[in-house]
Amino acid sequence: MSPQFPFARYLNIRAAYGPSFSPDGQHIAFLTNITGVPQVWRISADGGWPDQLTFFGDRCGFVACSPTDDQMLFGMDAGGNERQQLFLLSLSDGGQIIRPLTDEPEAIHSFGGWSHDGQRIAWTANRREAQHFDVYVQDVASTEATCVWQTEGMNQVAGWSPDDTQLVVVRAQSSFDQDLYLLDLPSGAVHHLTPHEGQVRYGSVAWAGDGRGLYLVSDRGREFLALAHLDLAGESGDDGHAPLRFLVTPDSDVEAVNLPPDGYRLAYLTNLEGYSYLTVLDVAASRSLPLPVLPGGVLDPPFLYRWGRRLAFSPDGRKLAFAFSSPSHNPDVWVVDLETGAVTQLTHSSRAGISRDSFAEPELVRYRSFDGLEIPAFLYLPPGAARDDRLPVVVEVHGGPEAQRRAEFNPLYQYFVSRGYAVFAPNVRGSTGYGLTYTHLDDVERRMDSVADLAHGARWLAESGIADPRRIAVMGGSYGGFMVLAALTAYPDLWAAGVDIVGIANFVSFLENTGSWRRHLREAEYGSLAHDRALLQSISPIHHVDNIQSPLMVIHGANDPRVPIGEAEQIVEALRARGVPVEYLRYEDEGHGLVKLKGRLDAYPKVADFLDRRLGR
Repeated sequence: MSPQFPFARYLNIRAAYGPSFSPDGQHIAFLTNITGVPQVWRISADGGWPDQLTFFGDRCGFVACSPTDDQMLFGMDAGGNERQQLFLLSLSDGGQIIRPLTDEPEAIHSFGGWSHDGQRIAWTANRREAQHFDVYVQDVASTEATCVWQTEGMNQVAGWSPDDTQLVVVRAQSSFDQDLYLLDLPSGAVHHLTPHEGQVRYGSVAWAGDGRGLYLVSDRGREFLALAHLDLAGESGDDGHAPLRFLVTPDSDVEAVNLPPDGYRLAYLTNLEGYSYLTVLDVAASRSLPLPVLPGGVLDPPFLYRWGRRLAFSPDGRKLAFAFSSPSHNPDVWVVDLETGAVTQLTHSSRAGISRDSFAEPELVRYRSFDGLEIPAFLYLPPGAARDDRLPVVVEVHGGPEAQRRAEFNPLYQYFVSRGYAVFAPNVRGSTGYGLTYTHLDDVERRMDSVADLAHGARWLAESGIADPRRIAVMGGSYGGFMVLAALTAYPDLWAAGVDIVGIANFVSFLENTGSWRRHLREAEYGSLAHDRALLQSISPIHHVDNIQSPLMVIHGANDPRVPIGEAEQIVEALRARGVPVEYLRYEDEGHGLVKLKGRLDAYPKVADFLDRRLGR
């Protein structure tokens, strides 16, 4: 099948996301990649033509409007290095003025929110030591920043108390273990709110309107994340916990909690089988508000929110803005009027002249792995294809591994489908969204069980008649890149080709060279250099390259702080020394993945040509 449009058209499909209301509720600032790199734009809350506010060559990571003035804060890194700096953008009749608020290019600055009076901001940064994020408060007018808590570990400010005297800080011991701390600014006193044993998640924290409690999600004693209220005014129990009361406890994860400033409404999302479901509660009446039915998809796709808060209330609490994406809807900003129930698609990002009707919707399927465990997956078929057509298939593996492939827009999938490929996106064991037990099935010594899930997925595709067994390729990024390399080494006979994007080839060198602020988080998942070095060596694809038979394409950004470029160069050098066909694309101005349009326009058509050659298209 020949695609109607070249790959470049699909890569030029745009996205808008990260909305933030102006203090009068009349405008919404947001991010879009219309120019090829995410920048800050603004649009009337009633719709219309948006205005571009930033014009940089590097990506903006978030935008947050001041609660009182016509100005906003945004973050930007350099060349994909993730060392975000903070900037203040002020609007006036004469145009916009941009001032840097931080200028420590070797440090990461993680924004934690505006004070309610609009005079200060809070953030964390690893200025003192790379692995420790201290808490800072900065006066916006003078730009003077004060370290208010010098501490240890990976910390993120979750927000200011309604009276601006306290901050809630989230500390991550691992992806599945967090703690909450209350920092009193006048006294400097710090209160540990959530002492616990074992691993417990606390996240998506939002202050109650009366300042006496926090709304959040937690899995304390539970299989799934649930909506809870933490009572700051009550007495701690015998276990040291502040009183925690679960409010909504579905057999699926609750995520993305937020409240307007007065706290009389609360919005949250539920993730069911990779689809988002929105609920808005009237807090006082303890009832949910009627909402319009949205298409099946994902609200505020998590992959878009590296630095920003999801779900945005207008200052008066009447409207709720969010990004919406589905397999057939590229990400755009939508607004729901909670008084009338009206829903409006506020931005209309370009689909590059491609009809939405041509985009494939996936089928949610399940297959059994080696131990009988059912693995969920999204299956995309070309238009008019049947389940027994023995198609060429791209098996695409998500990163993380604490992540989930969800029902959101993916231009790569849509291009491959238009070209006659099927796309198979499994959520192998270790993925989030299916409960704690499922997520921990790939921990440390069980790492290769998830690779076996991939192999059984390929066999299921062949046995069911969906795939031509001689034309199955595996592709993935980040941890998904490791999965590609591991699949090629552990099950070499199954794959016709592989595409490794910013993947891990050697767990030992990866852990030695990844950003020091990330190392303990990754060791909690993969195993530690001190205690598990032999295991890490045994499962590293670099030590099994002799098994690789299939041609491989490797893509990496030179500025990658997460998976350093050396991971790519190890595997490329090893394969070239053995005469295995390998194609290597290195991008000097990219980091962990390809963000800039020029890099994507160069790399992904080459991926398509590579797969066409190797799968016999």
